[in-house]
Amino acid sequence: MNDETTPNAAAAPAEPPIHEPSNADAGESPTGSADAASGSHASGPHAPSAAHSHSGPLNLGAAEAGRVRLVLAAIVVPLVAATLIGLIVLWPGGGSLLGSRPFTADGASMESATITSLDTADCADTTGALAGVSNDSLLADAVCAEITSGDGAGLVMPVHVPAESLAAADAGDRLKVMYSPAALASGTPYVFVDYDRQVPVAALAVVYLVLVVAVAGRKGALSVLGLLLATGVLLGFMIPALLDLASPMWVTLVGASAMMLAAVYVAHGISVRTTTALLGTFAGVVITVLLSLWGVDAANLTGATEETALTLTAMVGGINLQALLTCGMVVAALGVLNDVTITQASAVWELHAANPALGRARLFTGGMRIGRDHIASTVYTLAFAYAGTALPLILAASLIDRSFADTLLSGEIAEEVVRTLVSSIGLVLAIPATTAIAAALCRTGESTTSARA
Repeated sequence: MNDETTPNAAAAPAEPPIHEPSNADAGESPTGSADAASGSHASGPHAPSAAHSHSGPLNLGAAEAGRVRLVLAAIVVPLVAATLIGLIVLWPGGGSLLGSRPFTADGASMESATITSLDTADCADTTGALAGVSNDSLLADAVCAEITSGDGAGLVMPVHVPAESLAAADAGDRLKVMYSPAALASGTPYVFVDYDRQVPVAALAVVYLVLVVAVAGRKGALSVLGLLLATGVLLGFMIPALLDLASPMWVTLVGASAMMLAAVYVAHGISVRTTTALLGTFAGVVITVLLSLWGVDAANLTGATEETALTLTAMVGGINLQALLTCGMVVAALGVLNDVTITQASAVWELHAANPALGRARLFTGGMRIGRDHIASTVYTLAFAYAGTALPLILAASLIDRSFADTLLSGEIAEEVVRTLVSSIGLVLAIPATTAIAAALCRTGESTTSARA
C-alpha cells in the first residue's frame, strides 16, 4: 500500500521516535491492557511518549482487551498444554545414557596440577629417578608441574602435554591431569587432560552478569534467568531424550517450545507484545524444522563429517546423525529468531502507539519497512557466525586442490551452508509472520474511537 495516498499518512510517521522504557514497563497486564489512569489521558491521535517502549503498557479499551485475551488464550494455552504433554511423553526414562561412560580407565584417577616450568630439565631429579624403569617417550612433549591433589600432592613431576596443547602452556597454568601407573614406563605417570579454566571463565561470567544488570537493570537480570531456564531445558530434557533415542524432530519441537516459553516470558513478561513475538518465533521454528528436514535429505547430508559424530555412533547404537543435524540447525537458530521477533513485535506496537488510528494493513506495511532492515542485518549475522565457528574447517578444506564449487559443496562445508540457508529462510519468514500477528492483534482506528468513547 502506498503511504502517500493513504488519508492517515500525514498523521503516521513511518519511523516513530523510540523512547527509553519507563518504570511503568513492569506494570503491563498479561493482555497488555492499561488501567484507566494510564490509558485515558491521550486525547489526540498519537499515544503519549510513555507508550513508546518495547514493553510499556498498551492503551487498550476494556472490550478490545477482552478480545485480545480470548485470541491469545485460544492460541497460547493449547500450545503450552501441548508442550507440557510432549515433555511428559518424551521425558527420558531412568535408564538414560547420560553420564554412563567412565572418563578414566581402571586404576587411573583425575588429579590437578600447576605448571612450574616449561623445561623438563627443571624437574630432572624426578626424571632421573625414573631412568631405570622408563623409556622417556612421553618426555619429548612435557612440562614440569607441581601435583596439587591425590597421593602425589606436593611433588614436582613431568606431565606429558600433547604438542597441539603445549603452545598455550605457561608457568602458573593449572591443569587437569590423569594419574595412570601404566604410563610410568613411558616416562611419567601423569598425562595432560585439559587446562583448568574455572577462574577465567567464572571471572568472565561475573563481569557479564554485572554489566547486564548495570546496563539493562531488572530486565537484564530476568533475561539471564530466562537463559538459565532455557539452558536447563536443553541439558535436562533435550540431550537426555536424544541419547534415549527419542524422535529428534519431536524432541526439537517440544524442547524449542519449552525453551522459548521459559526464556521469553521470564525475560520480557507476559504481555501482548511478548506473546506476539513468541507466536512469531514458533512460526519460525516450524518453518526451520521443515526446511532442515528437507535440506538434510535433499542435499544428502549425513551428519557424520566430524570425529565426535563418529565417536557418538560407536557409543550410542542406533542414533540418527542426520536427525541430530536437523536438531542442531533449529537450536542454533532459536536465539536470533527470538531476537528479531521480539523487536519486530515491538516495532508494530510502536507504530500503533504513534497513531492508533492506523488500520491493520497500514500497520503491516509499516512494520515490514522496519522488518526489511532486520532481514538485511541478520542475513550476514548468521553467515558470519557460522563461518567463524567453522573457520578451521574452511581453512583445512581450502588446502585441497579442487574447484571452489566442489569445496563449497563438500560434506563438511555443505552442512554449514545448508545450516545458514535454512536458519536464514526461517528467520526471514518469521518477520512477516510476527508482523501479521501483531497487526491483527492491534485495534483499528474504528475500534479506537469506540474504546475511548
